[in-house]
Amino acid sequence: MNGGLVDTRPSRPEGTTERPAGRRARPWMAWVWCLVAAATGVAVAVAVTLTGAYVRLSGNIKHDDVPTSALGTRPVKVGKALNILLVGSDTRAGANIKYGHHEYGERTDTIILAHLSPQRDNALLISFPRDSLVALPSCPARRGLPGQRAHVGMINESFNFGGIACTWKTVETLTGIHIDHFAKVDFTGFKSMVNALGGVEVCVPKPIDDPKALLKLPAGRQTLQGEQALGYVRARYSLGDGSDIGRIQRQQMFLASMVKKAMSGATLTDPAKLFAFLDAATKSVTTDPGLDIGVLRELASSAEGLSAGNIRFVTTPWRYSLAQRGRVEWVQPQARQLFRLVATDTKIKGSHIKTGRQGDVPKSKIEVVVRNGTNRSGLAAEVAATLEQRGYSVVLVGDAPHKPYPKTQVRYSPNGRSRAPTLARDLVTSHYAEVTDTTTTRLVLLIGDDWRGVKPAPVSQESLKGIDATQDSCSAD
Repeated sequence: MNGGLVDTRPSRPEGTTERPAGRRARPWMAWVWCLVAAATGVAVAVAVTLTGAYVRLSGNIKHDDVPTSALGTRPVKVGKALNILLVGSDTRAGANIKYGHHEYGERTDTIILAHLSPQRDNALLISFPRDSLVALPSCPARRGLPGQRAHVGMINESFNFGGIACTWKTVETLTGIHIDHFAKVDFTGFKSMVNALGGVEVCVPKPIDDPKALLKLPAGRQTLQGEQALGYVRARYSLGDGSDIGRIQRQQMFLASMVKKAMSGATLTDPAKLFAFLDAATKSVTTDPGLDIGVLRELASSAEGLSAGNIRFVTTPWRYSLAQRGRVEWVQPQARQLFRLVATDTKIKGSHIKTGRQGDVPKSKIEVVVRNGTNRSGLAAEVAATLEQRGYSVVLVGDAPHKPYPKTQVRYSPNGRSRAPTLARDLVTSHYAEVTDTTTTRLVLLIGDDWRGVKPAPVSQESLKGIDATQDSCSAD
């Protein structure tokens, strides 16, 4: 029936298990860049706004001093680029108590490094999957936290055991990138910023009813307000294939829409809306003392020429761990290459990083259903993980209705024809199969007995392709 191109609720992917409650990733990522973006191109307007409200905005920001002694031996600072560590706090204190409670008072399940070029004409935001297994450095006990011993563990452990100072040290140690500042934002702050913008537009392919994320939405294009936006970027099992990586992709698309709206004329030319956004952002964050409102004003002035197309979001290259189920490991040498480009301030222009050929639909916009047409148990889940790592959006994973299939097929409807070549070029072997009795843009990868895997990812800037802030999650292409 229509070649398997059917919109049905996915079963849990082969070989995966339910993650314990309370371990969902958090979205409070790019407030700093949204704040800078809101002021970009309107330095005069910002100056006027800040002239009458400088004291208020400056007083909103909370500070947490991170002594240099807590960071150990640090990477060398290169040039005038600015690297800001962004973390999301899931504290359940105060207004956040309705999201439940956990054993520790505060965790961070979202870690992003924002790299701003010396000329402030482009930016790269690198997401670190919270389930990444990495070599964690030792951190001293600090402010009632026990400290961290050197061991292999999940990257977000550092915040639990050593706070922001330990997270800062961990990211510098793992990447070799010198970090200049940090910023932390929580649930309530994220909602306030979305509300100050008048909401953010997304597209929901299916109705969502997720009690854990406090989210219920109909299908279709819609503008999410603060509480809805928070639920949307928190939701996991009710959207896509239920993976943490799939959620990161969705969060990045949401942030791209948020940045684009913050940089739009509707925000920048409206003094009341601009101030409301700046007020919400500054009330929501904790930073090191060096990242104050004066620095942000200087960033806004120096970033006049920045366009949304040169603000790019990427995820550290990853694969599922064979040693620990449900965890991920960084893929080398691609991860080292990405960190080296940033650490040495090699110019990364979003417009110069391409995937495939001119006219290709971006992989992040290609939804794939993976069906196992062989008798090899767990193959669909393995292939789905590889495709997600390559940047595709895997929405369903399972077995084919009949087995075995001799040939691997990329099935597509007439509306999905432009997407099929991109997927086929990433496969060692495949055959096209057009299905005419459906209109979906999704592709179905039917794995046959001739399956020989996915082609190795090239070690080049193409492998670092992400999304930029011009991309529209609601567009058809």
